[in-house]
Amino acid sequence: MGISRGIDGVLEDLDDVIARAADAGDACGYFAVLYRKVTAKVAEGLEAGFFDDAQLIERLDVLFADLYLEAVAARDAGERPSDSWALTFAAGDRRRPLILQHLLVGINAHINLDLGVATARCAPGPQLPELRRDYDRVNAVLAAMIASVQRDLLRVSPWLGLLDRIGARTQTEVIRFSIVAARAGAWAFAEQLAETPTSRWHPVIAERDRRVARVGERVLHPGAWMSAGLLVVRARERSDVAANMELLLGAAEPSFAAIGSAVDAPTFEP
Repeated sequence: MGISRGIDGVLEDLDDVIARAADAGDACGYFAVLYRKVTAKVAEGLEAGFFDDAQLIERLDVLFADLYLEAVAARDAGERPSDSWALTFAAGDRRRPLILQHLLVGINAHINLDLGVATARCAPGPQLPELRRDYDRVNAVLAAMIASVQRDLLRVSPWLGLLDRIGARTQTEVIRFSIVAARAGAWAFAEQLAETPTSRWHPVIAERDRRVARVGERVLHPGAWMSAGLLVVRARERSDVAANMELLLGAAEPSFAAIGSAVDAPTFEP
């Protein structure tokens, strides 16, 4: 798998990741499916004139995707990716996590860690504020796509609604998670990097990675009471990873009219 240099190349690489995950029954493929759908929607937005600066957003999309593809390549080569991605990939080998947890831990690594890095690389230093409006538009696409996939999760995880009854507030929390991470945490991290000489990025990113990995641990291990409820939900969840991935790939998608109305929605604070 080569690192892509255009959004069409990103989609091809993601198709390859998805195909290999389906063949292997690797639950990490669930995040790849979600990411592929988001990327395809961003590509559609580029064609439709949804963004103010299509060239800049395509560059951001490629830089962002490359961080995920590099993590996948490191895992496949037997090397260790970032702590956040190592945790995510290790969860893919375990039967216990719900599909929802696989999605959330992948979102955690890619948004809370990778997005800030990609954003700071795309619009370095004083150029960063110029990216904010289109950055929020990408985040609106992400939130809308997560909501559409969340609805289809009930088809493969029919007892997922049980989490609402034990305090997880499934759909609300998934959407809020993505909005908080993308609009608040990732942008603030990009600002931090923009104010830091690139020669000093490594320790800053490493510290961020450690904190993000701790969030991922809480996603996968939310405590005894919640874990017991997750086991009940997991018992009714379909175990055919390839079939589940295919179903999620076909999930209905929101229109850009609906996504556009979310751009000006209030930003949640952590």
